[in-house]
Amino acid sequence: MKEVFNEFAKLGWKASSKHRFLCMSNQSLQLLNQLPDSWKRVLATRVDRNVWTGLDGALARARSEGTCYPPAGMELTALCECEPHAVKVVILGQDPYHGAGQAHGLAFSVMSGVTWPPSLRNLLKELLDDVGPENQTLNKVNHQGALQHWSQQGVLLLNDVLSVAHGSPGSHVHFGWQMVTGAVLDVLQESDRPIVFILWGSQARKHKKNIDHPDHLVLESPHPSPLSAYRGFFGSKPFSLANAWLVSKGLEPISW
Repeated sequence: MKEVFNEFAKLGWKASSKHRFLCMSNQSLQLLNQLPDSWKRVLATRVDRNVWTGLDGALARARSEGTCYPPAGMELTALCECEPHAVKVVILGQDPYHGAGQAHGLAFSVMSGVTWPPSLRNLLKELLDDVGPENQTLNKVNHQGALQHWSQQGVLLLNDVLSVAHGSPGSHVHFGWQMVTGAVLDVLQESDRPIVFILWGSQARKHKKNIDHPDHLVLESPHPSPLSAYRGFFGSKPFSLANAWLVSKGLEPISW
């Protein structure tokens, strides 16, 4: 996936020859303009406009200095794919994949045709061990690449930080993304609708202290990265535990 300019000097991206060119003006690339109205309403009093402006500026500077991921205009894909009232499960990671063509705005997901990063391979291994071969993801990932079918069922695939420089994990941790993602989590944890929060990795797990609503479930473990997966991610069974809890609350389980 790469950022390109078309003949009208507007920025867009191409994922593959199967995907049409998506054209976006500089104004539409501003983060607040990407945000769906449903999220704008619930975040309006929680995230000051200066925060969005500061993030826009930090991203513009970073992109002028080198390649960043996900492509411009895709930073808030997770929120665009899953509206607040639809969220049943939050999977929170750390920051996007930092390799070329991998990140597309949904935590842990990749686009079709992209080689699976190690964290995604470990995630799918745990999914297979936990839920078994009847899960839908392995077949869908083989054919589609992304985990969008999770988002469509109310799984918010969010990272703590929503951008990264090429080859440099954690490089945008000081941009201020946590003021946005923290506000998103606050909105959801204050909801009376039962929600499962799955926190993977040390940065994500820091949010546990703020999720204290009795109607919610928190599942936490090390990150699925090869550096930490064997320290407790493997065998944590987050998918079956989340579904069992959703069913106990009278909700439809996720078709993982």
